[in-house]
Amino acid sequence: MTDDHLTDQLMRSNLGETWVNRLKQGNEPMTTIMRWQRTKTLRGRTILIASICCYLSLPILPGVVPAWAQDSKTKQPGIGQRAPDFELPIVGENKFLRLRDQYQDGPVVVIVLRGYPGYQCPVCKSQVNSLINRARTLASEANRVILVYPGKAEQLERRSKQLLGSRKLPKPIVLVRDEDMQMVESWGLRWQARNETAYPATFVIDQNGRVAWKKVSNSHAGRSSGEEILKELRKL
Repeated sequence: MTDDHLTDQLMRSNLGETWVNRLKQGNEPMTTIMRWQRTKTLRGRTILIASICCYLSLPILPGVVPAWAQDSKTKQPGIGQRAPDFELPIVGENKFLRLRDQYQDGPVVVIVLRGYPGYQCPVCKSQVNSLINRARTLASEANRVILVYPGKAEQLERRSKQLLGSRKLPKPIVLVRDEDMQMVESWGLRWQARNETAYPATFVIDQNGRVAWKKVSNSHAGRSSGEEILKELRKL
């Protein structure tokens, strides 16, 4: 019996149909590579082994967390865990901000934006504007609200200033640059996809440097609101 004959038999069997039907039911576009190999058992019977590799090109559906996002989650600081320290340059100033120095004087909110993934993110702009409008109320509850702007180092300073334009951020808000995305990598927030930088995220850090609350999105939307942040700050 030839390999082609064996292949045809297997593909006509229920096993082959099951794989195909599963993929069709999910409407999953795919490229499939199959390798066939014949082996002989001690009794001389011939067995055909099919190795099937499916490379899927799928959109991320709401509520579905891809495998690479799950891997990142394992590195993210959890509730009650100490937030990893960082020291990043402040946009528009010739000095650095260190996280540890900030929460010693009161709660801190760390908000990770998408930075510059090749364009200025409109959702990030809207989020920043919302926080600016609530700056006075935030100042009564938090020592500092740190906006992290990640991206490639060679263009990040210019692009981060572009985000602000002629505006000056009111206290307690400050914008810092995460050059080459080292901070988002260490916090498990690096978005490893084309034209992406980081998962949008918000962390409320208490005076002991521990995460009291967090919200991490797996999409461009799903951001924390000013009301959500204030609600969590008032619990401290």
